[in-house]
Amino acid sequence: MSDITQGVRIQSAPQPLRRAVELLSSMRFAIALLTVICIASVIGTVLKQHEPIVNYINQFGPFWAEAFLALQLNAVYSAWWFLLILAFLVTSTSLCIARNTPKIITDLKTYKENIREQNLRSFHHKAEAHLTGDSAAEARRIGGMLSGGGWKVKLQQRDTAAGPGTGWMVAAKAGAANKIGYIAAHSAIVLVCLGGLLDGDMIVRAQMWLGGKAPYAGGGLISEVSPKHWLSDRNPAYRGNLVVTEGTQASTAILSQSDGILLQPLPFSLELKKFVVEYYSTGMPKLFASDVVLHDRETGEATPTRIEVNHPANFKGIEIYQSSFDDGGSRVKLTAMPLGIGGKPFEIDGVIGGKSQIVEGAGERALTLEFTGLRTINVENFGGESDGAGGSGADVRKVNLRSTLDSHLGAANNTVKSKELRNVGPSIGYKLRDASGQAREYNNYMLPVDLGEGGVPVFLLGVRENPSEPFRYLRAPADDSGSLDGFVRLRQALADPQAREAAVARYVKQAVEPGRTELAAQLQQSAERALGLFAGSGAPQGMVNGKLDGGLPAIAQFMEDNVPEAERARAGEVLVRILNGTLFELAQTTRERAGLAPLKSDASTLGFMTQSVLALSDVQAYPAPLVFALKDFTQVQASVFQVARAPGKKVVYLGCALLILGVFSMLYIRERRVWVWLVPEGAGSRAMMALSTNRKTMDGDREFAQLTDKLIGVAPTGGKA
Repeated sequence: MSDITQGVRIQSAPQPLRRAVELLSSMRFAIALLTVICIASVIGTVLKQHEPIVNYINQFGPFWAEAFLALQLNAVYSAWWFLLILAFLVTSTSLCIARNTPKIITDLKTYKENIREQNLRSFHHKAEAHLTGDSAAEARRIGGMLSGGGWKVKLQQRDTAAGPGTGWMVAAKAGAANKIGYIAAHSAIVLVCLGGLLDGDMIVRAQMWLGGKAPYAGGGLISEVSPKHWLSDRNPAYRGNLVVTEGTQASTAILSQSDGILLQPLPFSLELKKFVVEYYSTGMPKLFASDVVLHDRETGEATPTRIEVNHPANFKGIEIYQSSFDDGGSRVKLTAMPLGIGGKPFEIDGVIGGKSQIVEGAGERALTLEFTGLRTINVENFGGESDGAGGSGADVRKVNLRSTLDSHLGAANNTVKSKELRNVGPSIGYKLRDASGQAREYNNYMLPVDLGEGGVPVFLLGVRENPSEPFRYLRAPADDSGSLDGFVRLRQALADPQAREAAVARYVKQAVEPGRTELAAQLQQSAERALGLFAGSGAPQGMVNGKLDGGLPAIAQFMEDNVPEAERARAGEVLVRILNGTLFELAQTTRERAGLAPLKSDASTLGFMTQSVLALSDVQAYPAPLVFALKDFTQVQASVFQVARAPGKKVVYLGCALLILGVFSMLYIRERRVWVWLVPEGAGSRAMMALSTNRKTMDGDREFAQLTDKLIGVAPTGGKA
């Protein structure tokens, strides 16, 4: 085994201690630690850190979520095992430096001038020549030329067969920074790891272990939290978050832990005057900026400043970074529109982050409405395929027709799609939670969106079962007044048997000539059957035995079960024509009851009814008894700051500088040594020259050829072997 890979060996110590020290100081152990740190860093990069436990459960399942928490993979860089590995790496690298530095320093001071002639002959680069001058003069000449070329030179006089002091050894060296680079690179590793330990959670964890501090997992006001959950205001190192709403102040940072939070008092109070966000045409944020005032808690001095992304503010050694932004409690007004029989619209006022209790129907079922988010800008791509609301995203039935077709187009399909970005306006996000605690997430757009489907703008009503899924959208058409009222009235009437009966009667009266009672009876029976199948039985989510109980799928299933295959096409056309006619009369009936003018027989009405048929079919799968439309809002912004006291930052910077210097020295600086042995020979002297280098390169061959020509005037006899 190489001496380089072995560790420090202690002679006068117990055997277990000697083995431990040798293991810690060995290169093998350091490489193993670096490998583990690299793997942990990859995990910390791929796996989102410090996410709520429910997010890991939804994405990976309960088993893996529990495994991640047990191994602290959700907080890799603050995990005790990661900090312990860093500490061992610091110890191991420090011992390696302590073991090799004395040898390197000793080697830097020596010229190895005592080397023998027979050893020079065994070198790869060697040359021999006869010189006209005596050995002493030639030695001084060669030494002077090497010194002028930047070499460090030492002359040694020796005894030879020709007499005492007649032999001269010229020893020179260059590129000693190569070995200094070894010390610099290894010292850099130590400094970077020490900086990471200082700026990590080590000091915070030390306060938890030794100072009796514990994470806080409850709720309530910050002022009511007990002192054991507060860190010292003299805490030398921490990194936490600070959420400040416009017009308010905050002076306590939140340090997230795996089992709760810790509270860190700050020497200042941060007041957010205004939060500014600018967007690209794609809808992505271009600029985060916060206009703030920093109030010194000791002197009361107020310092206004602006904090932007990558432009932090500094106050008494604490860096304040612009991290992100959030909703600061925007006030919203929603209109609740029941989809069932006899439901009356009503308004609900709420605050983002709050909740409200509502009752469906006549006290049948209590629901909790949770206001989760407000987005004032939504930029969607209308020029090609998109997964957003404005593209070919799946509808409420989890059907994506465009994706299904494209999957069969083959490799020749043109995947380059044009982009047409358009702001479709505000949207409201909320959750509906039932009495059992089960909840679904909804996302409804405030304004109708023209998707090019029949020329009728539609309201996009999104729903998803869990956060890992994309939203599925119900596309409800806007009526002639640009509202959702027309579609809701039509949906309520479709669920009312009496309203359906009246619509069928109107349709039969207009479609059959007076006196043809038998034909009228047959048409009435067919119309009632078609409209009844389309309306469904009113089962929750329109499902019976795992199948849709209403809409177009119910009609298709009826024909498949009762109509011969050869007659299905003709029967389907007739049944669809009857369905469209009865739905049109149903719409007319709802408008009469609302005191509105009848629908005109024009293209806009045709587009509205066509889209209504599709939406009424899809609404069977809409898992909510009400639709909430955003009527008005007052936006309140909040800014999220990261506050950090990082004394190890300068240590890390120094380590990075040393690492760059060390790596450059080891890679680009070659250590070379030259020896020229001179002994008298005849009227002149004989010179034996050799060169050694730590790396065999073509540059080394050229340099030796130049040196031999310059110093002894011959071509090398080695270097090409």
